[in-house]
Order: sequence, then C-alpha cells, then structure tokens
Amino acid sequence: MSFNRPARLALALLACSAGLAVAGDRPYGVVELFTSQGCNSCPPADDNLAALAKRGDVITLGYHVNYWDYLGWRDTLATPENTARQNEYKKSFQSRSVYTPQAVVNGRVHVNGAQRQALEGALSSLSGNGDGMDVSVDIERRGDTVVITTGDDPEGREAHVTLVYYDQPKSIEVDGGENDGKRILYVNPVTRVQTAGMWHGKTKQFELPASEFEKNGAGGCAVLLQAVAKNGGPGAILGAANLPAGK
Repeated sequence: MSFNRPARLALALLACSAGLAVAGDRPYGVVELFTSQGCNSCPPADDNLAALAKRGDVITLGYHVNYWDYLGWRDTLATPENTARQNEYKKSFQSRSVYTPQAVVNGRVHVNGAQRQALEGALSSLSGNGDGMDVSVDIERRGDTVVITTGDDPEGREAHVTLVYYDQPKSIEVDGGENDGKRILYVNPVTRVQTAGMWHGKTKQFELPASEFEKNGAGGCAVLLQAVAKNGGPGAILGAANLPAGK
C-alpha cells in the first residue's frame, strides 16, 4: 500500500504520539535526547528516539537546545531551560563539554544518540544490572486533579519528583543552517521541567491541579523519580511514569 507524503507524515505522527504510553506498571527505561534542528549529526538520533517511542515501553523525551542557533537556523523548539538541564548533566557526569546528539539513559549514562546499538545496549545493560526503573511510580488524572503515587524503596533512597512536560510530535521543515531543506520529525519535545516535591523512600501521594498539565504540555507529562548526584546535579532515575494528554 502506498501513501502520499502528507498521509505518511500523519500516520508517523499518530504512531509516535501513541508510543509514549508506557505499557505495564514500570517502563523499561528513560531516554532523554539533547538535540538541535541546527545540528547535522542529530537527524539519525531524532529517528532513533522516534523508533524507541513506538516501542511503548520506553519513556522518550526530546530536549531541544539553543547553542547551535548561530549556525544559521534557530531551533524552533529550543528553550534555555533545556540547555540548562544538559549543563546540569554535564556537571553530574563530570564532562568537559556538552554535545549533540547526547542521549542520557536512566539518568545514569550518556551515549551518542545517533548510535542505535549504543542506545539499545545502554538500556539493556542498565536493566540487567538492576539500574532500571525499580521504584513504582503511578500518575493518573482524577477529575480536576492529577495524582502521583510513589512506592517504597528498601534502600531508603531519596529523589526529586520531577515533572517533564512535552508537546505533541512536530514535523519541522528546516529552512537554513546545516539541515537546510530537511523535514524532520521530533517526538515529545520538552516544553518545561518542574520539581513537584521530594520523595523520601516511602509511599507518598502528590496532588497537582490538572490545569497545570494542560497548560504546560500539549502532549503530556512524564514523571521522573530522580536522585540527586553528589555534586547536586540530576542523578539516577529510580522510577518513572507517563501521562499522555487526554488520559
């Protein structure tokens, strides 16, 4: 069966939008991709993120950064906050610099997001080593309220309850810079990151107005139970859940 380009694009957008609905009680892992429309190394990584989103068991988040805007194209999805989050990860990983496309897996390791095998390998290795999503997290809408429930942790670890709002998938035609003339699909572009509270290793509920979710993320919101690294930056993600828009 053949489709024209608009029809194929519509089907791709639908598939990727549905793909972040995590199957089962716990996702297999979380992939945060730092990308830019102005980076010619990024389109393969953006494709990899879209493919992972379709799996349904991986939470995939696209953070568009703005430090390549000077190359001739301003990333239409970039925010200073996304760039700041990547710089916080730089401190956590004790890296000398930031780069794109950087994929952070479970908040624990980073790989080149354009290397699909490295991404898959990191997810598999972390899960096999017990560094996957081992704390239960649930998020659901109850009328005008969104309720987040976190589970117990035998180790008594603590973490931030981090809300990552994201938009619907976007198909962007780049009209300048290193990707001039390309149309690229971006899944789950992050619009805002917010800390909802602290988790102290025990079952706890957090209630927030549903209007906050509608205002900040047209695509939905992912909840990351994220520990703090020794230097104060974002650390290991211990558990996660996702609430797609309309659920």
